[in-house]
Amino acid sequence: MAPEADPHDDLTDDALTGCIRVWQRRRGHRYSLDDVATAWVAVAASAEARVCLDLGCGLGSVLLMAADRLPQARLFGVEAQPIAYDLATANIARNGLQERVSVQQGDLRDHALIDGLVARASGGEGFDLVTGTPPYMPVGTATASRDSQRAHARLELRGGVPEYLQAAARALAPSGLAVVCAQAGAEGRIAAAVAQLGLCWLARLDVIPMAGRKGRLFAIHCFARPAGAPAVLSRVLASHCVERAADGGGPCVLGPLLARDAGGARTEQAYALRRFFGLSPEQPEPASPPLRERKAELRTFAPAEKAAKPERAGLG
Repeated sequence: MAPEADPHDDLTDDALTGCIRVWQRRRGHRYSLDDVATAWVAVAASAEARVCLDLGCGLGSVLLMAADRLPQARLFGVEAQPIAYDLATANIARNGLQERVSVQQGDLRDHALIDGLVARASGGEGFDLVTGTPPYMPVGTATASRDSQRAHARLELRGGVPEYLQAAARALAPSGLAVVCAQAGAEGRIAAAVAQLGLCWLARLDVIPMAGRKGRLFAIHCFARPAGAPAVLSRVLASHCVERAADGGGPCVLGPLLARDAGGARTEQAYALRRFFGLSPEQPEPASPPLRERKAELRTFAPAEKAAKPERAGLG
């Protein structure tokens, strides 16, 4: 049964993978390309993971994509927002994954909560895989949405990349992999955080939504503990078919991942991501129209027509 929606809101029922469907608020925070890319990098490099943790799991998108691709793993999520927590627990139940996937409501900055999860899930050994998609905007740099779920997904009201990395450092097993998404330009904050926490920054995958329109929007970053870093880096590089760049010791640069070409059509990389998660490639499909044309088209819709427009979730 779907969770109750706000009387002024409604839920959409969307395919997350070939086997997993999720409820999302139509006018709330919804899963998107950053979640898909994070899950892909994490799962591809951690195919043997047995215990996994998703920090700030939201409605459960990354958590459930990982669960679908890692059938041998037990997975845990942490989520503070009540409405997102309710959606995550409902999405786990509707997909019949309660026996090996669970979410704890709480703040990822709570050290006792993270330490308790490590003890309960792994006997104190730590998680093989830790993922997180933090909000991108520091408080004060953007106006907060009136919708609490959207506000917390955008603004660092409960922390951003440094706080997610701090939680990951507490939770990570000696040979575990942490995969965290961050807005383009966050490299300085990441470098400061890993230096303080003693993590190794292994790799970075830049993500470009559309060729020629926007540059790098965000990046997926991989981290490990120093003792396990060489072996974890080898797994990351092997899973993404690249060699370590001669970059003076910084993170290896993977990719980039380009979601749409200059004409607005999905790239082969985008179709490969869909196939990885068991979704139909939907080829051929019309190219996404240029932004100006889309804005002009949207202005012509009557409210009833906009309400009737079908909802599509997923990449791009």
